Amino acid sequence: MIHLLIVDDDPFIRESLQIIFENYAENEIKVLGTCSNGKEALTFIKQNPDVNIVLMDVRMPICDGVEGTKIIKQNFSNVAVLILTTFDDDEYIIEALKNGANGYMLKNIPPKQIIEGIKSVMQGNLLIHPSIAKKLTSFLQHKPSPVPRDNILESYQLSKTEQKIIEQISEGLSNKEIAKVLFLSEGTIKNYITTILAKLSLRDRTQIAIFYLKNRG
Repeated sequence: MIHLLIVDDDPFIRESLQIIFENYAENEIKVLGTCSNGKEALTFIKQNPDVNIVLMDVRMPICDGVEGTKIIKQNFSNVAVLILTTFDDDEYIIEALKNGANGYMLKNIPPKQIIEGIKSVMQGNLLIHPSIAKKLTSFLQHKPSPVPRDNILESYQLSKTEQKIIEQISEGLSNKEIAKVLFLSEGTIKNYITTILAKLSLRDRTQIAIFYLKNRG
């Protein structure tokens, strides 16, 4: 069972999301509570350790989704954060992902896609809406590293297979999908990702994707 916390400053949105999960995912997702900003969310998680994913709005008073993601991840790195918003602002997207958000979706997608997105994130996948992924790539490409890409990859001693896996992660593929593309077992892919995280001194798949998009040729 997925234990969800909904964070949005709009009471109508909070209630609507609760109704969606009750009607479409009653046996899969349990809403443990709702909050109106990031600070409330942090307090709630401290009092309710069963929360394993937060569905977070971006623009909220007192503590927005970007800062909320940061403080939750600093205190509860095992809790996933999925950004859900009507805004597709580049700056918010970049900062939320940098702060450890596990994915990003727009509120105008169908309820079943929101549910599938939550389930995908809980399986360890990075979830980024296609339109946002393009903007993320474009934004990062305007900020190239002063070090040539080949030198960066060489300095981290990344093998060809590890580079391919990093590329697939940046495209949002799951471990199962990467395994199929590279003709390897899912367990082998997991081992590679653990090694990649250690080599790059990164925390999760989100940071791997950002690393690749910053340093791609």
